[in-house]
Amino acid sequence: MSPEPEPEAVEPEATTEPEAAAEAPEPKAAETPEPEPEPEATAEVTADAETTEPEAAEPEPEPEPVAAEAEVVPEPETAAEPEAAEPEPEPEPEPEPVAAEAEVVPAPETAAEPEAVPEPVAAEAGASVSAEPALTLAGLTSRAPGLSSAYEAAAAALEKHGLTGTRAGVYLVLDRSASMRPYYKDGSAQALGEQALALAAHLDPEASVHVVFFSTELDGTGELTLTDHENKIDELHAGLGRMGRTSYHVAVEAVLAHHEKSDPAVPALVIFQTDGAPDAKTPATRSLTEAAKNHPAVFFSFVAFGDPENKAFDYLRKLKSDNTSAFLAGETPLELTDTEVYEGILAAWRP
Repeated sequence: MSPEPEPEAVEPEATTEPEAAAEAPEPKAAETPEPEPEPEATAEVTADAETTEPEAAEPEPEPEPVAAEAEVVPEPETAAEPEAAEPEPEPEPEPEPVAAEAEVVPAPETAAEPEAVPEPVAAEAGASVSAEPALTLAGLTSRAPGLSSAYEAAAAALEKHGLTGTRAGVYLVLDRSASMRPYYKDGSAQALGEQALALAAHLDPEASVHVVFFSTELDGTGELTLTDHENKIDELHAGLGRMGRTSYHVAVEAVLAHHEKSDPAVPALVIFQTDGAPDAKTPATRSLTEAAKNHPAVFFSFVAFGDPENKAFDYLRKLKSDNTSAFLAGETPLELTDTEVYEGILAAWRP
């Protein structure tokens, strides 16, 4: 009976099942190598479908570079974004310096305002101020060339004390007490007169000096001008007779009377020369006190000839009124430079 062996052939199907079971362990052995090298897994895939899968594997790498290209594209976009962000802060600092410039502009304007402040202050004090001297150097040289050096020294002293362009009348008071004889003889009195005139060329449009001689009484008066000043002091002194004592108050009163008649609104600088203390201190102090009260625009700048250590000058040292100052010129005033004389005369005068 030949058909019986056919069912036996069914057994090989069971044998095939163990073969499948045997095939199952094979992938288990393949699973262990897969973690170590991944290419074996790819090899199995190619083994299962040698014809179709390699074709699919070929397009798979193609999209990979496409994805890489897509990834590269956004990178420059992000790089472009910081570029756009960089110019954004740039316009912001630009308006900031503009604001800083606007802040700097008002600063000089405020700095220019204090420069204009002193002008009204001088006007309140009664002083007339101009940007130029009353007489130029060229104008003075054409009329009194011998005073050009003193004129330039006076210009420097006025500028140093902020008095350039000031307008004021100039007076010269000369002591004619007996002790003053050597100072007239050696030319000290004449030199002081010329220095006063050179200063007046800056302060007085008329460029003249009213001179007052005093001793026990008022001895006399005179004028110094650019065309009539050489040896003028010596000539006036010689015509005034005997010399006397030292009465300050008569000279102060004579100056105030002349100033009242001329123009009391114009400041006056009185160069008051003496070689000692007043014989009558009470009248001298009273006259200066009244002058400060009733004639505040008149300033008395004392110039003392003689030994600075002489106690006779204590009176001048102790003067505290706002309308007086004292300059101790020493025993040889003729040896002083023009600059030294002007510094002493102008040290405290602020019309």
